[in-house]
Amino acid sequence: MDKPTGPTSHDVVSVVRRAIGERRVGHTGTLDPFASGLLVLLAGRATRLAQFLVGHTKSYRGVIRLGTTTDSCDATGTVTGTNDTWTALNEAHVTDALTKLVGRQRQRPPAFSAKKVGGVRAYRLARRGEQPDLQEVDIEVFSFALTGWDGPNLQFETQVSSGTYVRALARDLGTDLGCGAHLAELRRTAVGPFSVDGALPPEEVSPAHIRPALEAVTHLRSLAVDGADLESLLHGRAITAPEPLSGSVALVAGDELVAVAEAEGTRLRPRVVFAS
Repeated sequence: MDKPTGPTSHDVVSVVRRAIGERRVGHTGTLDPFASGLLVLLAGRATRLAQFLVGHTKSYRGVIRLGTTTDSCDATGTVTGTNDTWTALNEAHVTDALTKLVGRQRQRPPAFSAKKVGGVRAYRLARRGEQPDLQEVDIEVFSFALTGWDGPNLQFETQVSSGTYVRALARDLGTDLGCGAHLAELRRTAVGPFSVDGALPPEEVSPAHIRPALEAVTHLRSLAVDGADLESLLHGRAITAPEPLSGSVALVAGDELVAVAEAEGTRLRPRVVFAS
């Protein structure tokens, strides 16, 4: 799904539910309302595959505005400071600062985030004027490149680990450059093997656009099954693999996803069974 700016991810799910006549629809990773781009949706029985789509890397492009900080670290927040020292920067300064943010690191989530503090969403505390005590989390930035520069606006592309806040990267970039910054625009272009290229806007979706469940797990090791093994899987029983395996394995009959199993050596224990 190609989410436009404005609606929440939940709003998009609601539109798709009505469009395809299916109550069971869910997304695999929230996009902030002000962001656009790829929102991976699962429908019907495929919603049970969400557990196997956790942890994908995510790719984005966007705009970081130098010289202005906001309380949300993005364009939707209240301005908390301005600084025109960005005018003394050159491309080398910016590129060096971006490079410093590449790699494994600890990141402090933005105050306006869905992280919970004492059982309460951080953004709820922030809206009440409180400063949530958010713990740093482990993330990895695989790439962070400058693609354009127009006044205070830096165009960039980045690929990050799941759980990374690009808003926080913009904040930290501004801190390193000494002028402050916030995320002005954001578009998600990929989630793991899924690309926004060819994705449809919510209003164009119909039942004919639903893809086979097998396409959701192309990143997993796959194994063809038939005969007695297929029968066992359909009854939720474990089968024996031809060789020792590990992790999650997609079990396929023809072009249909039969089950996803957890491999324990040569034992394949089904976690989700599809065919009936």
